[in-house]
Amino acid sequence: MQEKIKGEEMLIIGLGNIGNEFERTYHNMGFMVIDKIAEKLNFNFSKNKCDAIVAEGFINNKKVILAKPTTFMNNSGISANELLKNNNFKPEEMLVICDDIDLPLGKIRYREQGSAGTHNGLKSIIANINTPLFKRLRMGVGKPNENQDLANFVLSKIDDEKFEILKNSINEGAEFVLAKLKEE
Repeated sequence: MQEKIKGEEMLIIGLGNIGNEFERTYHNMGFMVIDKIAEKLNFNFSKNKCDAIVAEGFINNKKVILAKPTTFMNNSGISANELLKNNNFKPEEMLVICDDIDLPLGKIRYREQGSAGTHNGLKSIIANINTPLFKRLRMGVGKPNENQDLANFVLSKIDDEKFEILKNSINEGAEFVLAKLKEE
């Protein structure tokens, strides 16, 4: 993961679903990583704007906005589009963090751009901003067992054993983003 996040500003969006019933589910990996980033930066989510809960600050004179859309996963693009427009960000200044069933549990993959794959949140973002040219950090959650529906899997609670593995990848994902933000 040697790629460098370029630009003077960065919009970082963690994908997930708002509400206690969705906490500690696979689909909320983006929220968990962005919460860890906010904790490490000492940023507080204190604003509601652009259909998102937002925290803002500066790293090395670089404006950084952390956002958790309140539109639910399948409509994340509504919030992403509003955040880009209202803050004068270009799509390439945006990093989206999300779960990925096509990666093994605990594996992380960073890309400068790419397809949405099977991820409805990424599909919504691409459709709303009309481009796949944004960065993404995918957090591997593994695949459901053969008898489990995909939607039920990503919305299911993560058991303690798997969560121990994911806590390491959540921290690794946060550290990766922080290292890239601090590069000049």
